[in-house]
Amino acid sequence: MLSVVSKGETVAGIIYDPMGNDWVIAEKGSGAWMCSADGSQSQMNVVPAPELSQMVGIANTGYFDGDVRRRLLNNLADVRLFTSYRCAAHEYRTFCGGHMHFLMYNKLMPWDHLAGTLISQEAGAYAARFDGSPYLPHHTSGGLLLAPNEETWELLREKIFTV
Repeated sequence: MLSVVSKGETVAGIIYDPMGNDWVIAEKGSGAWMCSADGSQSQMNVVPAPELSQMVGIANTGYFDGDVRRRLLNNLADVRLFTSYRCAAHEYRTFCGGHMHFLMYNKLMPWDHLAGTLISQEAGAYAARFDGSPYLPHHTSGGLLLAPNEETWELLREKIFTV
């Protein structure tokens, strides 16, 4: 994963998969793209979310204290399925490829999230910290929730990610 930050803002990002020899890439304002070694490209788009009980997503609960983690795990029973690959690069690629409806992280290291968040936003996603503020390159706490749109983000924040 690589990101470019200019004047405090993430303006480009790339996530390379050495096994597949392909990458997802975005430049702010230019969309998100899946690129293959043969030169082919396809635009990436997040998928609209179904009702809450049918949503599938990534929820990394490992960096919450015990009481908050228990509450989140209990709340997550209201979605169809959640998992964690423990690899943000592949989680972002899966989300931007239209295979997941949300991503949630508590620990925010820039090398894990700057590129993926920008690529997700360029694929149409809404991303914000748990308090609703934008995720910026200097943030390492405050959580991060991504969803296909702001309405779904609000629903997930209210019903599931009640930190």
